[in-house]
Order: sequence, then C-alpha cells, then structure tokens
Amino acid sequence: MLAKLTSKNQLTLPKSAVQAVGAAEYFDVQTRDGQIILTPMRLQRADAVRAKLAELALTEQDITDAVAWARSEAKPA
Repeated sequence: MLAKLTSKNQLTLPKSAVQAVGAAEYFDVQTRDGQIILTPMRLQRADAVRAKLAELALTEQDITDAVAWARSEAKPA
C-alpha cells in the first residue's frame, strides 16, 4: 500500500489499512530506525484535556489561581 505525502505534510491512509486496525481519529506517531510508526489511539475526553494542559504547560497551581481569580471577580446578580 502506498500513501502520498502532500505539500502540507498530510497523508491519506489507505482505507484497507484503517479498516484493518479499526477506526481511530488520533494516532500516536513514533519514529524508529527511519520508519514512521502510527498507532491508533482512542482518547477519552479527560485525556484530551490533560494533553492540552500539558501543551500549555499549566500547573495545578495555575488552575487553582485562575479559579480563585474568577470567583473573586464574580458579582452576584
């Protein structure tokens, strides 16, 4: 099976390859010995949130501070 890399670094996976591993929206990407290895991932919503927090480098203290700030700014109706 062949997949062509586009000018935007995108691949279209062959339908038969996707069907063989089961439908997945996300893939873990690793490189090993000059090969690209895709592993289907089934993320839970909480996993997606954790990944975004890690990407933003937010700490638990940052979240605690933000919640405290939002509560202190809230005005009763």
